[in-house]
Amino acid sequence: MAVEVAATPEVVAYSMVIGGKSVPAATGETFKTVSPTTNKPIGIIPKAGLEDVERAVMAARQAFDEGPWPRMTPLERSRALHRVATLLRERIDEIARLETMNCGKIIVESRGDVTSSANCFEYYAGLATQLWGEQIPMNGPLLDYTLREPVGVCAQIVPWNFPLLMAAWKLAPALAAGNTLILKPASVTPITAIILGEICRDAGIPDGVVNVITGPGKEVGEALCAHPAVDKIAFTGETETGKRILQLASGTIKKVTLELGGKSPNIVFPDADFPESIDGSLFAIYTNAGQRCTARTRLFLHKDIHDRFLSEFVEKARRIRIGDPLDFETQMGPVISRTQQQRILQYCQFAQDDGAILASGGRRVADGALADGNFIEPTVFDQVTADMRLAQEEIFGPVLAVIPFETEDELVRMANSTIYGLAATIWTRDIKRAHTLARRIQAGNVSINYPTVNPPEAPFGGYKQSGLGRELSRHVMDLYTQVKNVVVNLNPEPFDWYGRWPTPPR
Repeated sequence: MAVEVAATPEVVAYSMVIGGKSVPAATGETFKTVSPTTNKPIGIIPKAGLEDVERAVMAARQAFDEGPWPRMTPLERSRALHRVATLLRERIDEIARLETMNCGKIIVESRGDVTSSANCFEYYAGLATQLWGEQIPMNGPLLDYTLREPVGVCAQIVPWNFPLLMAAWKLAPALAAGNTLILKPASVTPITAIILGEICRDAGIPDGVVNVITGPGKEVGEALCAHPAVDKIAFTGETETGKRILQLASGTIKKVTLELGGKSPNIVFPDADFPESIDGSLFAIYTNAGQRCTARTRLFLHKDIHDRFLSEFVEKARRIRIGDPLDFETQMGPVISRTQQQRILQYCQFAQDDGAILASGGRRVADGALADGNFIEPTVFDQVTADMRLAQEEIFGPVLAVIPFETEDELVRMANSTIYGLAATIWTRDIKRAHTLARRIQAGNVSINYPTVNPPEAPFGGYKQSGLGRELSRHVMDLYTQVKNVVVNLNPEPFDWYGRWPTPPR
């Protein structure tokens, strides 16, 4: 529950949601969350510790083992998820503003995220009534069928780049299947996750089903991943943390879903629609200030169009309007923190040290009112080679590596040369080439003549070190349910193994 702090009316204090109640941390400790636009506090957040982890896990455990949620009819759960979607839509102005203030993405994108979150809940509200098993033909007088049952208590850890939407991606399918959960948002962007927890409560989801705890990942996140009463971990974030989660989960053989990093290629052939491929490529790298695991951070340009394409691309990139993300005219806001800003600028220096050519940007924006924020120019490096750090390591900022190519075999080799395999885009009018390359590129999501899209109806996830399992679509329901096989004896003769012992063969 949000309350105004009298001493600083612009800073709001928030509570965690545990067992259906709005509560502070057990120790009473708090921390401040700041706006990337100003680096000034906008919220006072409970700093959870091990006691809070225990409270949240036990609330979720009791709600699963003894509460009504897993035992409700699918239609009852569906109606509750529809109510969540309705409340999100009714509060779009408020929630989008909070999202923009806390993570710095432009208000146009934040409003889109609220709408997409509502869409996600509506999609899984529909799937809640479609979790059926199957009847298996048997070679004998037996009836064999399967049941799909919820996994149990799920710990869900979400990142700071899409705080509300990633929470919706996690909560909606888990709830549709009848699970209970503990949501742990990123420490720098906890506000809309708390709001979502309150909305779930207001929508009539029973106490203890949705718990939201806030605090440091090192303590809170690791405790959740190792807790013996947690049945599943779902994590979105960077790859090294994903590796640590696998280690922690192994002690109790938890089910684990990981959506991790990316270094996604964006490939343009000479026959592509030139204006559309330029505009799509701009969108693919600079939305959310490049802070997307699916950002197409490597632009592969065929040598025949390299110079012309790059010239027009750079011209348009320089015209992107950087400013206050709450202004509807702003097209790119700040990156999440001073630390991230410095990290991105360090990569820009690495690129130049490695021999890449700075075509545009590469600097901090510190003009006037933007001086207090974490703004960086849209940046383009040309003549990048596939082995450079800029082409291999995830930067998570508005920095593009342009890599020329000549042949398709050379392209495929370079496109597949990283540890990641999350996404890719191909721009070409040659339908055979497009479909052939879609098969050859090691990526979980490939778009053709379209920059990037992740609707709830389509599976999302990566190859190689980009993750385990899939988010979204019907596929994710396999990861929030477990299959139980039931066999029924239909033989009219009594079962008597020892009394009907077979005669020995002659």
